[in-house]
Amino acid sequence: MSALPPRFADWFASKGWTIHPHQADMLARADAPSLMLIAPTGGGKTLAGFLPTLAELADGGHEGLHTLYVSPLKALAADIRRNLRTPVEEMGLPIRIEDRTGDTSAHAKRRQRADPPHILLTTPESLALLISYEDAPRMFAGLQRVIVDEIHALAESKRGDQLMLALSRLEALAPGLRRVGLSATVEDPAGLAAQLAKAPDPCEILYADPGPPPDISMLVTEERPPWAGGGAAYAIPAVLEEVKRHTTTLIFHNTRAQAEIFFHRLWLENEDALPIGIHHGSLSRVARDRVEAAMLAGELRAIVCTGTLDLGIDWGDVDLVIQIGAPKNVKKLVQRIGRANHRYNAPSKALIVPANRFEVIECVAALEAARAGELDGEPRGRGPQDVLCQHILIRACAGPFLADDLYAEVRTAGAYADLTRAEFDDCLAFVATGGYALRAYDRWQRLKQGPDGTWSLRDPRATTRIRMNLGTIIDYDNVDVRMRGSRQMLGEIEEGFAATLHPGETFLIGGQVVRYEGLKEMIVEVSRRADKEPRVATYGGTKFSTTTELQHRILALINSDDWSDLPEHVRDWLWLQQDRSQMPQADRILVESFPFEGRAHTCLHTFAGRNAQQTLGLLLTHRMEQAGLHPLGFVATDYATLIWGLDEVTDPAPLLSREDLTDGLETWLSGNAVMKRTFRNVGIIAGLIERNLPQLKKSGRQATFSSDILYDTLHKYDPDHLLLRITRDEALRGLVSFGRIEEMLGRTAGRVDHVRLEGPSPLAAPMLLERGRVPIEGAGRQRLMEVEADRLLRESGLGAL
Repeated sequence: MSALPPRFADWFASKGWTIHPHQADMLARADAPSLMLIAPTGGGKTLAGFLPTLAELADGGHEGLHTLYVSPLKALAADIRRNLRTPVEEMGLPIRIEDRTGDTSAHAKRRQRADPPHILLTTPESLALLISYEDAPRMFAGLQRVIVDEIHALAESKRGDQLMLALSRLEALAPGLRRVGLSATVEDPAGLAAQLAKAPDPCEILYADPGPPPDISMLVTEERPPWAGGGAAYAIPAVLEEVKRHTTTLIFHNTRAQAEIFFHRLWLENEDALPIGIHHGSLSRVARDRVEAAMLAGELRAIVCTGTLDLGIDWGDVDLVIQIGAPKNVKKLVQRIGRANHRYNAPSKALIVPANRFEVIECVAALEAARAGELDGEPRGRGPQDVLCQHILIRACAGPFLADDLYAEVRTAGAYADLTRAEFDDCLAFVATGGYALRAYDRWQRLKQGPDGTWSLRDPRATTRIRMNLGTIIDYDNVDVRMRGSRQMLGEIEEGFAATLHPGETFLIGGQVVRYEGLKEMIVEVSRRADKEPRVATYGGTKFSTTTELQHRILALINSDDWSDLPEHVRDWLWLQQDRSQMPQADRILVESFPFEGRAHTCLHTFAGRNAQQTLGLLLTHRMEQAGLHPLGFVATDYATLIWGLDEVTDPAPLLSREDLTDGLETWLSGNAVMKRTFRNVGIIAGLIERNLPQLKKSGRQATFSSDILYDTLHKYDPDHLLLRITRDEALRGLVSFGRIEEMLGRTAGRVDHVRLEGPSPLAAPMLLERGRVPIEGAGRQRLMEVEADRLLRESGLGAL
């Protein structure tokens, strides 16, 4: 199909539209086995993806499911359904379009399996459920195309791996299936295309005209940013002025807690009573629906939000995006910028607001990268085996299978193309028996092999429990929050935070202050009485670390001869750093030692990202404890780690030995809480730990307790267990980020600049104000206790004992 059919051309003309070149290219390449379109936000890429489907279905004749559309968000699927119905209804096309997500009724889901629509819009989790049913071969037999929207967002997580395994299954059910990927922001198009395609086949990439560069700058305020912190409260008056000057403003934050605090403070200063909403993933569905409806109706002037509004939903007349806090990731910044002026060839307008003094430098570096079109991102690596274990369970729910067939099928998913047969067999053995240490327990005996060699579920009734626990999104032990005396759900908070609340205390949720009244049947009950200073609920999820590429840009900027893009107060600060100490460099580690408030302080400027800097603090304080240097604690940011203790570090180079740090990591990891938390997540995805049971939801505390027992048992009796190996790899890449430490050690190659100062350097001084200090319980604290005991005895006249 190379031209726009007459009926479609007439419809475009009636709208006064002209088909975009990339939309015509998608029609011309409609028969391509795999095709990925990279088009700017607002460039009509979703319509481009669907045009071949609409044209093929325009004359009727196709029975059953023709095109499956997969998106990261339920709301995006619903939005696309609304948008697609317009051309279908206005052209009178005989096409049924439905969505299927967690919000779809059970009745509609049963009907869709028996009588599927021509176009089904869904999410990776709902697709995983669909392929787990015995009737999946009938439902998907006539499937022609799969469209994966916002594919870059899925590819960054295990949801993308689960989706690609599902596509390998669909390929077996509907040979010759055509795959289409749609994205606006891609740092590695070839790598993403390889994930989409049926391995080892290639995938064609289409590039749309990128349009005009975004209008993006840093918000200039009368008040200077503070030395530390992440709230950017100083900028609220300036942000309100920007909101007044624009129709609709999205105000993005990196965490839900920061969004809650900012929204609360914004309302306190909102003297003009501008209609402002808040939107994040821990609010109730009702609360989010209400905000989304108000946005679409143009009733809100601003929305304080997080990643829930990152993706391509058309939320109406948004003409400004404000990013609060350094973006940490250039690709995410570009994605968020695209929410403004969501139209083809209209420049997006955005402002960045640094939360503190050093973030000014990071924001300037991010702006340079965004203007240069240089996106960043960590490589995804091989397909995770815990997701593969879940996929094997999904396949078993659908009926018996041969291991050879499933192995060949799985290897057509790009991330699993180099999966060895031994690795596959390890996963199959775990799913079948639980592994060596667990094979004696009936609950993990899930598969059996028949005389004909096929594998099947040992108990077919287990399908219900398996389906209830599908998915790769990990809930962080949240409990619901409800108004006392009503059924109104406000959202959810972490169970750990709820456990710290006492009746009468107040906290923020959904931008309002509520009073904790009690916990009833795992539901936090609150009232609207708010006579105390509110606390801020904690929310699980990843705290972004600044990417390696952005860290390199920051180092290059502070070592350049041109600081003209930096505000004068930041330039003065950096000049003072050069005068008092020296500037951190990419190929050397700057270590500053100085006394402060009676303690010896050591600041390591290593620029490895928050998670890695935190890990470095844990490893170095452990090594200092062994060396008799009596560390007392540390604090970490994206750029540095500050350690304080009783004794001065006279030679930091031996502490930074790669071999010793690696050995220390192995010792530290073996019993660390990070490993247990990672093991719990891996165990949930792999099917070892069940989050949900019929008529029972296991509380987070119960699940954690169970997973801790399992971890300790496997660590003791089966240390080479598959899930322990997966856990270690996950921890090193994720919460521990040891790979970032190795990258830092590699680029510095043992070169350490040790500067001894009489007090904090300009770069180290803000570290003294940072929150999140980690105390070290060791010989140093014991020595302090002994000194204090001696002092008290002397003051009492008893003398030292």
